[in-house]
Amino acid sequence: MKLKMNLNGVKVPHHKNTMNCETVSMPVPASVTIPLLQHMGAPCTPVVKVKDEVKVGQLLADSDAFMSVPIHSSVSGTVTAIEDFINPNGVRTQTIVIACDGEQTVDESIAPPVVESREDFIAAIRKSGLVGLGGAGFPTFIKLNPKNLDEVDTLIINGAECEPFITADNREFLENGENVIKGIELVCKYLGLKNVIIGIEDNKKEAIGKMQQLVSGKEGYRVAVLKSKYPQGAEKVLIYETTGKVVKEGQLPADQGVIVMNVSSVAFVASYMETGMPLIQKRVTVDGSAVAKPQNVLVPIGAKFEDIIAFCGGYAKEPRMILMGGPMMGIAVPNDQYPVIKNNNAILAFAEEDALERLETPCIRCARCVGACPVHLMPAAIDKAVHGKNKEALASLKVNLCIECGCCAYVCPANRYLVLYNRMGKQMLREKK
Repeated sequence: MKLKMNLNGVKVPHHKNTMNCETVSMPVPASVTIPLLQHMGAPCTPVVKVKDEVKVGQLLADSDAFMSVPIHSSVSGTVTAIEDFINPNGVRTQTIVIACDGEQTVDESIAPPVVESREDFIAAIRKSGLVGLGGAGFPTFIKLNPKNLDEVDTLIINGAECEPFITADNREFLENGENVIKGIELVCKYLGLKNVIIGIEDNKKEAIGKMQQLVSGKEGYRVAVLKSKYPQGAEKVLIYETTGKVVKEGQLPADQGVIVMNVSSVAFVASYMETGMPLIQKRVTVDGSAVAKPQNVLVPIGAKFEDIIAFCGGYAKEPRMILMGGPMMGIAVPNDQYPVIKNNNAILAFAEEDALERLETPCIRCARCVGACPVHLMPAAIDKAVHGKNKEALASLKVNLCIECGCCAYVCPANRYLVLYNRMGKQMLREKK
């Protein structure tokens, strides 16, 4: 019997203010700060030292750990420091600071990879430094090499971009659609996949039209038009909405015969296979009521928010809140001195009137959080279990299934910090008894 789900979620204002803003390239800044942990997994170790001259695309750091990918220079210049850094998640790592020379001299090692087999393809993807560009930062070479690949037949392209404000993936479709298709064809060729589903929310009419045109006549390809409802872009939600398959607790997408890739990730695959240039730049949406000229900007990885916002005309108003990412799942940072990393798809800066802090009050047991949760959890009960330090209850409430989408906190009339409590619950279960 096929398992059915009644998916919840929330309707959020789209605020896609930059949807029609073509991507513009930012000039090389005076310096970049490149963190050595830009992915899910182990941090990298520097292979350069202070005072070294580096070039565009040159390897800066790598790791012997399986769950890691190399990091490359986005600029040419001189390494001026290798120093400790606390990232927005509170994790201590190292950064490599490079004073840019403005020449953007490309490293001599840059050349298209030689790929003759699936093993070559996976090795090339790792060497490129690619991680999931939709926000998770999971190493792509691992995602493309599941143990049960022979059971996988479908590639799903995640172009939902359901977070408010962010339009970077929409611009990828419109400005780079042909490369999206080339990347899809390469992944399907080397992984032996037969079916392709491109998921796009119905508020992106132009992108839908372009991709429908590009896949016309291609056997096994289709564009799935999704309702504009948050969080359509969450992996498990997207899989269900496009295939009807449910990724159960303890399963991976490959266990349901699918692999999911972000649209910008798959477009990069085509670019890398053609040029050999690793992942050194990122399209980000810069928006918010404090930004003078919101737009989509192609920036070198490691560029500071300060420099990027200055390129966008600076601040129109004093920023009260700066977000790395979207308003639902993004991370608030204390200032604009943080650098863009691989999985950073937006910088949002809000003025005082749009960044009001909400006062938390006691739960009123309305169950709105339960009705909003797309994975059918009970956030209010998890809140209670966290505050009661009840690990048994947390396990029973399946807190580890939480995708941290923020729907529960968004609808809560008591302003409970429900996403925070879900994260705390996960951490409590990870701790040794």
